[in-house]
Amino acid sequence: AGNALAVVEERRAWTTMAPKKAEKVAKAVKSAVSRKQKKVRTKVRFYKPKTLVKARDPKYPRKSVESRGDKMDKYRIIQCPVTTESAMKKIEEINTLVFLVDIKATKPKIKEAVKQLYDVQCAKVNTLIRPDGKKKAYVHLTQDYDALDVANRIGII
Repeated sequence: AGNALAVVEERRAWTTMAPKKAEKVAKAVKSAVSRKQKKVRTKVRFYKPKTLVKARDPKYPRKSVESRGDKMDKYRIIQCPVTTESAMKKIEEINTLVFLVDIKATKPKIKEAVKQLYDVQCAKVNTLIRPDGKKKAYVHLTQDYDALDVANRIGII
């Protein structure tokens, strides 16, 4: 019984809607067909129309953490001391420490890193890139400091 009532209600809705639809169709048939005016182009090239350009409004940061300021800190610049016989000879005879350093480290940066790490003053720094691609730095100390003492403090000897 409930279903039959629903069907009757639905038919009633269709009968009230039908005349409105018919009126709309009749109106469309009677009126003249209007076509959009074709735009006359005067130029050969087509230029993309200028549209609204909005400023960026990000909803979240694209990087989860901000980048560290200086990636080349003193611990990254100086990787390790070289402890070969020739390096030991340089320590003893010409007051020079030998280190493996980061490939991107410059001479002033190496000088500063040695000063900060070992509390010694450098006279000059010589560098070379070894055939295996690592950079080696010869750090010549001033007369005030003894390379042998610094090497003992580091633990080379």
